[in-house]
Amino acid sequence: MKKKIIFNSLIALSFIALIFAYFIEFVLGHEPCNLCKIERIPYIGSIILITFLIFTNKWEKSILFMVLLLFIFGTIISIYHVGIERGIFSESLLCELGINTQIQNTDELLKSLKKTPISCKDVTFKIFGLSLATFNAVLSILISYILFKQVLKK
Repeated sequence: MKKKIIFNSLIALSFIALIFAYFIEFVLGHEPCNLCKIERIPYIGSIILITFLIFTNKWEKSILFMVLLLFIFGTIISIYHVGIERGIFSESLLCELGINTQIQNTDELLKSLKKTPISCKDVTFKIFGLSLATFNAVLSILISYILFKQVLKK
């Protein structure tokens, strides 16, 4: 019973996190940076993998371990993102993905400027003075801890 509650809670938490992120992006109009988009991967992956686990009830330890790895990845990316926002780290290639460096005329330059990705260091949306990357780092750490305990039980 406890296992089912944890699985359902992880799916619900992942859905809420994604809905909140997409609400801020599409309804409130705050465009995410590339790292913000990458930070959504663990939530999407956990929804898919845990739903599969609930319906098949096979390979539980392996699937939980994969979800744990996704959230460890998410934790690292989120902490890195917070470090960029606070000036601890400089922006990397991840923040510049999608920039076209082969511009040959002014029309292409204008189109490129419209598509320039949002800087990872610019925080456009805060809650209680904290960026969404900060909230995501805390949430990813919490989920990683819960998953780690579940994997150790298996």
